[in-house]
Amino acid sequence: MTELALHILDIAHNSIAAKATLIRIGVEADSQKNALRITIADDGCGMDADFLKRVADPFSTTRTTRRVGLGIPLFKAAAETAGGSFAIESAVGAGTTTSAVFRLDHIDRVPLGDLTETVAALIYEGQTAEIELTYIVDGRTYVFDTREIKAVLGGGITDAVTLTYLKDMLRENMTEINGGLEI
Repeated sequence: MTELALHILDIAHNSIAAKATLIRIGVEADSQKNALRITIADDGCGMDADFLKRVADPFSTTRTTRRVGLGIPLFKAAAETAGGSFAIESAVGAGTTTSAVFRLDHIDRVPLGDLTETVAALIYEGQTAEIELTYIVDGRTYVFDTREIKAVLGGGITDAVTLTYLKDMLRENMTEINGGLEI
């Protein structure tokens, strides 16, 4: 994949398919540690220990429409290629947490990409799942939470005008948090 935001979208899409009601996305860039950490955690149905051992194998998938599942293996490869690491934890009934660390300055690290569009797509697609994004750059933090947005709106986020406003808000806040750091 050409950007890390697409990996986030793919894994969060798996969370929606796993009947998650809350998906927590964490993106943390730390220039002092030369690290970018991405975490996707959900409260979905989770995986049993046997499947968890095989989940990074592209020929292991729960889908019945095809015989390969490339999302997790490609995310893992992207992290390891960029001098980082990958981890996944899961338990049946307790959800799944996937995390990857990338060296910020590694020549093979693909850019973060358009995280705003990723979050917007997840909001639109996963109307039953709440999305919480914690975005941290060198200690500056921005938190976006659909539960808070829905409480203010008095309901769901379903119309194009509201979604466009939220995308603008996300983009503006993340740009401010970046402080000039190219992620």
